[in-house]
Amino acid sequence: MSVPHAIPRPLVRLNQWIILLSVIFTWLTGVTWLLVIPLTANLLGIICHYNPIIRVGKLFLKKAPSAYIPEDAQQQKFNSSIASFCLGVGLLGYMLNWAVVGYIFTSMVAIASSIAIAGFCIGCFLHFQLKQWQYRRSLKKSF
Repeated sequence: MSVPHAIPRPLVRLNQWIILLSVIFTWLTGVTWLLVIPLTANLLGIICHYNPIIRVGKLFLKKAPSAYIPEDAQQQKFNSSIASFCLGVGLLGYMLNWAVVGYIFTSMVAIASSIAIAGFCIGCFLHFQLKQWQYRRSLKKSF
């Protein structure tokens, strides 16, 4: 299965909104299983290259996907990995009655999603820093 090189920005934003809203609804209702929705969708995106949220959202695009500002698919996969980790640990924390762990990790993913919706991608910044570190490390090894 081929992986797209770019994902239209509205679809990335839809995914961010689903993550944020699922966390907020979990906090408001106490139904921790709501976190399974974005967790499953993002894990499917990472492992199988099939994020159902993005696939369903694609049906509602008004223009051709190429007409939108593109987001890098590799970057989205990295961001989804971070979000999935936080959602998974948060869900596990709630399931084990470790509410503090649940709130800490769901808060982190909610804050990151909110900031990304506002226009700054924390995951992108972390990915860039990681790539810079790997590059500098490779230069030191070559000497």
